[in-house]
Amino acid sequence: MNKAESERLGSYLEQLGYQATATAEEADLIVLNSCVVRQSAENRVINKLNALKSLQMSNPGITIALTGCLVNSNINQLRENFPYVDYFFKPGDYPPWIEKQDKVGIILPRHPSLSTFVTIIQGCDNFCSYCIVPYRRGQERSRPLAEIVIEVKELVRRGVKEVTLLGQNVDSYGHDLPNKPDLADLLKELNTINGLARIRFLTNHPKDMSSKLIEAIAYLDKVCELICLPVQSGDNDILKVMRRDYTVEHYRQLVEQIRNKIAGVALSTDVIVGFPSESPHQFQQTVNLLSELRFDTVHVAAYSPRPGTIASSVFEDNIPLAEKRERLHKIEQLQESIATEINAQLLGKTVEVLVEGKKGGKWQGRTRDGKLVFFSDNNDYLGHLVKIRIEKTSPWSLQGKFELNSIN
Repeated sequence: MNKAESERLGSYLEQLGYQATATAEEADLIVLNSCVVRQSAENRVINKLNALKSLQMSNPGITIALTGCLVNSNINQLRENFPYVDYFFKPGDYPPWIEKQDKVGIILPRHPSLSTFVTIIQGCDNFCSYCIVPYRRGQERSRPLAEIVIEVKELVRRGVKEVTLLGQNVDSYGHDLPNKPDLADLLKELNTINGLARIRFLTNHPKDMSSKLIEAIAYLDKVCELICLPVQSGDNDILKVMRRDYTVEHYRQLVEQIRNKIAGVALSTDVIVGFPSESPHQFQQTVNLLSELRFDTVHVAAYSPRPGTIASSVFEDNIPLAEKRERLHKIEQLQESIATEINAQLLGKTVEVLVEGKKGGKWQGRTRDGKLVFFSDNNDYLGHLVKIRIEKTSPWSLQGKFELNSIN
């Protein structure tokens, strides 16, 4: 989401007469878009701000602005901590030095890539106990369906082949709009856009994912068979103190429903290890669930307290760092083994790949279910859907050979 907002902010400033520079030293205006979803991310933002302070001392004419999730409601405290920053504005807002008459509606990235992001809902109403997002991005605010459709049509006109719809919880999309359209309704509208090849979306919340949405994914031909469904823990007591509002049993049933309805679906999930007071048995429950459900991808992180969240004020961070790292490593090893076996099943099979560019002299792209594929060929396939016969697999990517007469 930060990447999407940065692209659109850059485009907006360009419309106002600014030009992008190659380095910060050349700039008259520097806008830092901050992420603080983890403590390590916040630390990087603060380090960057300190570096910009030194830059401003040597060049007092530079204007510095800070946006993103570090900008909370306590602007006065931010001004005290970073007095050399000229402007602060919340994620998704207009820069405060822009006159009202200069504000425009839909802002598109300057030079959209073949695959780009489109934010459909801002904020979050869930208040998971470990998460800072609701406090920094506020309550859920959906964009009008018609506005999103217009934006995607224009992106496609500019050459975009694939869009990924973004939200802290895309399953909440539309509940605050007149007539209450939902994500399934939006997907149905986007599916009719000529020239658009693929539609993705993230992230889902297990308590909010509806049967209607699952059905839409199953029958809409442009919607990719890839679902990000964060579980966070395989233990019900931990899920309860995380304030996730579902049980392991509900999650298991949801996965079964998805796999029964959507042929060839790939599932990814998120896991937090070392949540306060997570016992070895509770951690093992998570390991057991991952072993049972066998996800295509698992994003695992060690818990770190975020000041201002419920967990940081209520629970002691009492799992030693070494233990967190050991648990994280165990899940990484398990997932590497599972992904190896899942991807090996594609050996000798033909997959559809949207070619996004070159890396290391090879063309690269992704399958509909999100797997990274490399192949060698002297022709230009950028932006095309091609058929690739898989000749080598690994946990992280696939390699194959272009099949003749398969370009689209």
